This record gives sequence, C-alpha cells and structure tokens, in this order.
Amino acid sequence: MIGTLSMVLGFIGIFLPVLPTTPFLILASICYIRSSEKLHRWLMNHKLFGEYIRNYQEKKGIPLKVKIFAIGSLWLSIGYSVLFIIPVTMIKVLMFGIAVGVTIHILSFKTLE
Repeated sequence: MIGTLSMVLGFIGIFLPVLPTTPFLILASICYIRSSEKLHRWLMNHKLFGEYIRNYQEKKGIPLKVKIFAIGSLWLSIGYSVLFIIPVTMIKVLMFGIAVGVTIHILSFKTLE
C-alpha cells in the first residue's frame, strides 16, 4: 500500500512543483522491490518514470531539460503563491527557503548530456 501511495504522490508531484516526484517514486520502487516483483518491474520499465528512477538510483544524474523545467516550474509556482496568494510573511519566507533548498538539491546532481 505504501508503494502505491508513493506512486500516486509521485505522479501528483509532476504537476505540483512543491511536491517532489523523484523521492516518492524511489520509495515506491523500494516498497515494490520488497513486496511485488511484478509492480517493481512495471515501475522500472514505465515509459515515463522508469528512466528517471534508474538514473537516480544509479547516480547517473538528471537531464538538463528536466532540471530547467523542474527549477522553472518550482520558482513560478512558489513565486506566484508568495506574491498573490499567501498573506503571512513567515510562510512566504518559509516557502522561499524551501524553493532555495530544492533548487540546491536539484543542482547538486550531475547533468546528463
């Protein structure tokens, strides 16, 4: 169940930049390794998720296009929220800190050519 929940959260994270996709997919992969070889094989061979999980697990890196999209959509969504939606200054500061942290994390991976 945890693997499937992680898979769903990872999928949602594709559309919500504040919700990380890769950690949830990796957790799903770990859960599926221990519980269902069939689901693990499906996830690792999935045309959308499989390559990203393999690259992450093998420490190969992240493609430049994915880095740009992830960081751009992160800052657009958090910037919009901070400027137009969130009225509380401390929450704005917290969201800015999260954006900086996630950006540093993404940039810390090798860039795949």
